[in-house]
Amino acid sequence: MDLDWSPEDLAFRDEVRQFLDERLTPELRQAGRLMTSVYADHEASMAWQAILHERGWAAPAWPVEHGGCDWSLNQHYIFSRESTLAGAPALSPMGIKMVAHAIIKFGTAEQQDFFLPRILTGEVFFCQGYSEPESGSDLASLQMAAVVDEGGGDFLCTGSKIWTTHATEANWMFALVRTSRQERKQQGITFILIDMATPGIEVHPLVMTSGEEVQNQVFFDSVRVPRGNVLGQVDDGWTVAKYLLEFERGGGATAPFLQVMADELAATAADQPGPGGGRLIDDPAFAYKLADARIRTEVLEILEFRTLAALAGGKNPGPTSSMLKVLSTELSQRLTELAMEAAGPRGRVYQPHATRPGGPVTEYDPPPDGYVSGEPWQAVAPLKYFNDRAGSIYAGSNEIQRNILAKAALGL
Repeated sequence: MDLDWSPEDLAFRDEVRQFLDERLTPELRQAGRLMTSVYADHEASMAWQAILHERGWAAPAWPVEHGGCDWSLNQHYIFSRESTLAGAPALSPMGIKMVAHAIIKFGTAEQQDFFLPRILTGEVFFCQGYSEPESGSDLASLQMAAVVDEGGGDFLCTGSKIWTTHATEANWMFALVRTSRQERKQQGITFILIDMATPGIEVHPLVMTSGEEVQNQVFFDSVRVPRGNVLGQVDDGWTVAKYLLEFERGGGATAPFLQVMADELAATAADQPGPGGGRLIDDPAFAYKLADARIRTEVLEILEFRTLAALAGGKNPGPTSSMLKVLSTELSQRLTELAMEAAGPRGRVYQPHATRPGGPVTEYDPPPDGYVSGEPWQAVAPLKYFNDRAGSIYAGSNEIQRNILAKAALGL
């Protein structure tokens, strides 16, 4: 693979930079730089998505016929990196980067015509209904029942989902429900799309360690869902879910974000005092840990290139997505640890009012004068640290991903 930028690549990079300079407002840049997790402030994220959609760049990885971009591998990478460098807020991945790919592959023409344009505009905003109180990494053990209503053929869904990101903002959920019990627990599961305005749904926000209300528990009491909302085949939802999880665990470009994070951390450490009285960046122990993290981002970048190349060729990421999930989440956790080390005592101060979290912080009273101890990045550091602890758990715990790699890649 030739990683040198061609004249066409450099021209595209300049086009992206010009677009970002013109359309990425100071308010949106601030929302991106003060993110406390992988989720941006909801209003800022949707505002940026509208701007990208106007340009035709909201979903570049989609097929062109559905609104995607006919970009090369290099162009996808350039767009991701330049957006990160400019401080653009992240888009919610649930619709554009996740369920849309499943709708494109398994959805009917009617489903594609309804959902895909509305996902692009933000009119349809999805949350994910996978985990349950007793079914997390062992997702196939899920119990939320969907029973056929004998009168009309619709499904009546009863049960609950937990750790549902942005359920309070979403108007649709893609969910896994149990429609039958068969020999293998992966059988009898159906992938279904649920209108969140349907009677019988209750959303209860969960307060995270960071104080943010991004996750929720959602309760379903005989919620009526039309059979036409099934994606794929009844009882074969596991096939759809496995395909979608490959896009959740890999297939994007995380390396540019982590590289920028490492670069900013290096610049910060050059201004922070170290344990011996000099600069933190000159402390051998810290410098070694930072160098190790930066090397790992280069390895991750190569793996992402390979995955994006597979996607460009019409293939899905396969077990490589599990490798990407492990490497990216553990590397992100490592960088947040180093950021806390660089932040020093001021990184221990809880001050979410100086950040732009991905959800409301309701159990916190900011100081009346808006005082912030230290720099904004020092306020962001502890919240990112706490939020990133979940990175190795969500989308299938990293222990599960290592089991997948042992079986699929190593044949163990």
